[in-house]
Amino acid sequence: MSSFWFNEKNTDGYQVKWKISKILHSEKTPYQELAVVDTLEWGKALILDGALQVSEKDEFVYHEMIVHVPMFSHPAPYDVLIIGGGDGGTLRELCKHPQLHKVDMVEIDERVVAASKKYLPSISSAFNDARVNLYFQDGIEFVKNAGKYDLVIVDSSDPIGPAQQLFTKEFYSNIYNCLNDDGMMVVQSESPIFYQDIFCSVYRNISAVFPRTLVYLTYIPTYVSGPWSFTIGSKVHDPREVKGDSKVDFDLKYYNKKIHQAAFALPEFIKKMIRE
Repeated sequence: MSSFWFNEKNTDGYQVKWKISKILHSEKTPYQELAVVDTLEWGKALILDGALQVSEKDEFVYHEMIVHVPMFSHPAPYDVLIIGGGDGGTLRELCKHPQLHKVDMVEIDERVVAASKKYLPSISSAFNDARVNLYFQDGIEFVKNAGKYDLVIVDSSDPIGPAQQLFTKEFYSNIYNCLNDDGMMVVQSESPIFYQDIFCSVYRNISAVFPRTLVYLTYIPTYVSGPWSFTIGSKVHDPREVKGDSKVDFDLKYYNKKIHQAAFALPEFIKKMIRE
């Protein structure tokens, strides 16, 4: 089998290489460069603007942690908004919750959803759920006039291109306004080792808007080495506490109650970063 290497540059001094057996799809959308490739180690993977977004082998770690931590720390999350997440993995995990009434999903790039449906069916399996309303528009504009939600999940790519404005205080303020009185927001907030400035800026901007702001961590092999962070802004509830019946009666590969609680235990260097 012929193969070649795809190089992903993370910083000026660090890059990783993925061995690719086949390019399944490649196009320039109105917003970004999009590709779906078949890798030797990680299965099929989605690449946007030269950065690997999800792979079949480890995507469950990211998607379970961005969804189930806030869903199990809110006592009654019925109406949820996803901003981004065009591969469908966050939507898949969210739709596992039977109490969910409605999920609005706002993705700026329709081509990401189309490619994911075609090439990544195990990830994009929930788009036909009757509770889902899919909007192809700018999430930044959407939240300015959105209805009320119990939870908003910002499943964005890195803060370049169309995702850049999803990391600002103004955006987080607009999300605060479209949350119910006990609502929560969760964002992926990058690597606190490689992207310290972005990580600290996200924490600072969210904590300026929400009375409760907490960081939790996980490890995702195909993302830049070391811990990967998520940041929650909450109006009332403590996201470290698992609310109600903590039994999980659907299939999960990573998340459980102990993982939920342990994820909020931060190393000293990260605690120092957010204190400062």
